[in-house]
Amino acid sequence: MVASGINPSDIKTRTGFGGKVMPFPLIVPHQDGAGVIDAVGPGIPETRIGERVWIYMGQWGRAFGTAAEFVVVPSVQAVRLADNVSFEIGAALGVPAMTAHRCLFADGDLRGKRVLVQGGAGAVGNAAILLAKWAGAWVAATVSREEQAEVARAAGANLVVNRHEEDVSQTVRSATDGHGVDRIVDVDISANIDVAVSCLARDGAVSAYSTESPQARLTIPFFPALLGGFSFRFVYVYTMPEAAMRQAADEVSACVASGAYAPRIAKTYALDAVAAAHELQESGKAVGKILVRLASG
Repeated sequence: MVASGINPSDIKTRTGFGGKVMPFPLIVPHQDGAGVIDAVGPGIPETRIGERVWIYMGQWGRAFGTAAEFVVVPSVQAVRLADNVSFEIGAALGVPAMTAHRCLFADGDLRGKRVLVQGGAGAVGNAAILLAKWAGAWVAATVSREEQAEVARAAGANLVVNRHEEDVSQTVRSATDGHGVDRIVDVDISANIDVAVSCLARDGAVSAYSTESPQARLTIPFFPALLGGFSFRFVYVYTMPEAAMRQAADEVSACVASGAYAPRIAKTYALDAVAAAHELQESGKAVGKILVRLASG
């Protein structure tokens, strides 16, 4: 491994989010990373040895993740990383990019569509903006402060809305000539449901991937949703269908290789400072992806 990426789910696993206990007595954390294949198992072509790869779900279902010099994963989860892409970008893919891809593309092609990303400066939100723009969509993103707005603009968002200073629904409707958006990628749908319903265009779809509280409840305004023909999808990256996983890995790789994927890296730590990296992730103060550097490359 050359670099390892931290996700909120790593913090949730460690802190017992939702009352869950750690699945193993000892865990080497992190799902995402990038590096070079050192060895392969039975049935895997030896020609893969030496290949630059990015890793997704490296610690899912096992005790040993990517925050180590070596990690063993199923071959399908070691995806070729183009030579023109840094290991840092590779380590920033994984969970955020795969989640964003499913949220965006589960309901079809995006070319010519309008997308709203709630939480456009978060890891998934940033990935969603980058992927949606690459796919030919018009993108609006919400943020809560100017530092986040800069990240969303840098990712290519056509419209950035400060949810504390502007009426999100009114601003989005105005910017779309009253039509609304075709897709919403939502970081906390239980808190944002009214905005979602008022922003969606006819037959629009919401994909929700996270919540601030494990006790969150969702109440959908039935009649507006019925009349609008709205769809609600819930995306948990770890249980995505295999076909969706393969599609996401292929298309994320294509986007990255094209040069269109440039995620914000908040800070990079050495392996012996991984505790400090987790503290920064847990603080919620970082804007961008937090990485752990494991080797030169």
